[in-house]
Amino acid sequence: MKKISFVLSVLVLASLVLTACAPKTSDETGSGTAASGMPDLGGKTITVAVENAYPPFNYIDEATGQGAGWDYDVVKEICNRLNCVPEFKQCAWDGIFPAMAAGEYDMLADGVTNYPYRYWAVDFSIPYSLVSQQLLARADDNRTPDEFKADANLKIGTQIGTTNYIAATEYFPDKQIQTYSDFGAAVLALLAGDIDGVVLDDTAAFGFMQANPGKLHTTGPVKTGDALAFVFPPASDLVGPINAALRAMNTDGTLSQLNLNYGLTVNVEPPQ
Repeated sequence: MKKISFVLSVLVLASLVLTACAPKTSDETGSGTAASGMPDLGGKTITVAVENAYPPFNYIDEATGQGAGWDYDVVKEICNRLNCVPEFKQCAWDGIFPAMAAGEYDMLADGVTNYPYRYWAVDFSIPYSLVSQQLLARADDNRTPDEFKADANLKIGTQIGTTNYIAATEYFPDKQIQTYSDFGAAVLALLAGDIDGVVLDDTAAFGFMQANPGKLHTTGPVKTGDALAFVFPPASDLVGPINAALRAMNTDGTLSQLNLNYGLTVNVEPPQ
């Protein structure tokens, strides 16, 4: 949701491409408000779309009633380095890509798969993690994904309009996949016995298992090797600065530590 070597090699290539068009750094402008050597966004407010329904990336903290999770911590750290102010906006997943393509938000942070067909509509940052697609089941159900596939009576669900849905239809071609507005609703249907399994990212599966201790477990992978990245409107001038901050966070270990804090895979494997 990875090996550091690939991230570094991608980042070096990206830095060569972006050098000519990168914004001036704080050293160049003399503002002193961005981290040393980082692009300085001059205190700009960045609207960041999140669902607040996709733990551990984003969710509502029951103790505070406020949004929390990996997306919040990482984007705040990015803005600390770039001299910007994140303004998190809760939004529904359905319709988010048309909204991003239209520039309704500056950035989408929601554990989004860097999927080639999405390149037509939006831009992506460099990847920050890899995920596998897992089959989440009730804790007392020990059947494997292949056994789920073989039993025509078992029902599979996932979130509509996601790469998880694509993975589910590819792995379970003979089943009609039940779709939900968000993964929280799919997991509630699973716990209620309305469906028998949910296809979702391994990190999100872990988040839902933590939120429902002893009630859920993963039965095995349905697909592996999906890269996650931030999303931007086409030709956004934020891609370069965000990539620069991610590169620096990768180099100094901040990104690895934040990934570990939330159970994300730390490194990105290069394609074979």
